[in-house]
Amino acid sequence: MTLQGKGFMIWQISRCEGGNAAQIASVAKAAGLTHVLIKIADGPHTYNVNQQTKIDLVPPVASALRAQGIQVWGWHYVYGYNPVGEAQIAIKRTNELNLDGYVIDAEGEYKQPGKAAAATTFMNELRKGIPKKQVALCSYRFPTLHPQLPWKEFLSKCDYNMPQVYWQAAHNAGAQLRRCVREFEAMTPFRPITPTGPVYRNYGWEPTQSEILEFLMTARELNLSAANFFAWDYGRSILIPLWNTIAAFPWSTTPSPLELPARYINALNSRDPAKVATLYNNNAVHITAVQTVQGSQAITTWYNTLLNQTLPSAAFTLTSTSGSGNVRHFTWTATSSKGKVENGNDTIGIINDKIGYHYSFFSVKP
Repeated sequence: MTLQGKGFMIWQISRCEGGNAAQIASVAKAAGLTHVLIKIADGPHTYNVNQQTKIDLVPPVASALRAQGIQVWGWHYVYGYNPVGEAQIAIKRTNELNLDGYVIDAEGEYKQPGKAAAATTFMNELRKGIPKKQVALCSYRFPTLHPQLPWKEFLSKCDYNMPQVYWQAAHNAGAQLRRCVREFEAMTPFRPITPTGPVYRNYGWEPTQSEILEFLMTARELNLSAANFFAWDYGRSILIPLWNTIAAFPWSTTPSPLELPARYINALNSRDPAKVATLYNNNAVHITAVQTVQGSQAITTWYNTLLNQTLPSAAFTLTSTSGSGNVRHFTWTATSSKGKVENGNDTIGIINDKIGYHYSFFSVKP
């Protein structure tokens, strides 16, 4: 089964919706998630098992998610000091939980000398125990910066690559994702990429809503079938606007017609805010350099300001259109009694022939 759509990684179940399995599943469904990845092991030990009661917290969450039609994957931080023991716990957890897939989180410890042999041992043992399960590697975003990691030994027996495209201390999500894909495409073996984006804070840095959208838009532009985010608890309790942005993003693999940008410009030329708003999904997100708005009423209000105050009596012109899948880029100009726009540059994501998200950049000159 090909992995498609949006996914979130759960680190500690107890910190997600208070550990309530039904609530986790309900929130995942409302956010349009197709898969959830839960930490099931750390080294040779189980994870997300209550240390006081010894109750395994994963089965009820997995069951509730499956009831909502959501795939359940398990992820496992590995160290390489005991590769056979780590493989055995991975096999046990994956099989007893009947997971849809298993994810290897290999990082700094696997950059130490001699770890290629550990990776080979781990993967051989793992595949003996779960020969038909989907397996993915989740590690660094730029392999050229981490040549010590045994990429080949891991990826040769994986089905997917889920690089951690965390643009910490930077704000160029799209550029970093493109570089990530280019670097892995140049490697052998290559595995389909499902990038993992950041939803957390680190030493004062955190991604913005527009950066999260840029990450998702770039993933769709590159025709990647799915994307993940880390971590659920940050998104639901600390960085709520980021969670909402991801939830509103209309991931779809169904291409939509190229003419939607033209219909959008025609609607602007009608100077009717309500008519423009009908081109959007009910929970669509519209982002500009000034603000982010979501939902039909907020979008209608935004266009009322644009068409009656910012650019009254404007004439809009579509100057170029490009894109593939359900992502479209287009440029435009406008002239009005209050000024003109010469640099309109927009990106829209389309689902069911309507705009699901819209990033718009322009400046008004006298």
